[in-house]
Amino acid sequence: MASRLLFLARHGEQDRPADGQDGPDGAAGDPPEVGLSARGRRQAELLGERLRGVPFAAVHHGPLPRAAQTAGLVARSLPGVPVYATELAGDHLPHDTDPVGLPPAYARLLAAYSPAERVDGPRLTAAAVARFAAVPAAGDDRVLVVTHTFLIAWLVRHALDAPPGRWLGLGHHNAGLTVIRYRSAGPATLVAVNDVSHLPPDLRATGLPAAYRF
Repeated sequence: MASRLLFLARHGEQDRPADGQDGPDGAAGDPPEVGLSARGRRQAELLGERLRGVPFAAVHHGPLPRAAQTAGLVARSLPGVPVYATELAGDHLPHDTDPVGLPPAYARLLAAYSPAERVDGPRLTAAAVARFAAVPAAGDDRVLVVTHTFLIAWLVRHALDAPPGRWLGLGHHNAGLTVIRYRSAGPATLVAVNDVSHLPPDLRATGLPAAYRF
């Protein structure tokens, strides 16, 4: 039975992080060109140490600086593994969710997207699912995707076959690790979700609203 272990990592903490994020990446208007903070770089280094020795077929990352820089630091611990930038791992709206009945914070988030983003985001997300949530023709492989919380939330929702709108409310720590196993037969398996055991307490829970930190 062929299988894929898909490792999903959120980028490290960005420089000048916005206060009071509602959970999803970019909810507070973080500029797309922002790279990693000093803490974010350390988070990425520790994530790389955690993944050292995993025989990845490839590392993929989104094009924004915070994802690209995180992937570069992680890749230092993965010599010989090819690294690719792809818009499929970018920070885009995964689903044009109906805001009716949602908490005001999420309704405001969805309303901020343009009509073009409401079309392009779901299209890119569907292509990302087809590309990353795939099973090799034979054997087993392991793939790492360094991305943003929206795509991770969508892939977790997809793995659980949950309703489309359930991607909302699935927040992720910076440098948190989620692992999903796909097989040629049977449902996907969530192996790990939002794992930050590779981070010391003072580097955990960044990227989450202050009220969620512990």
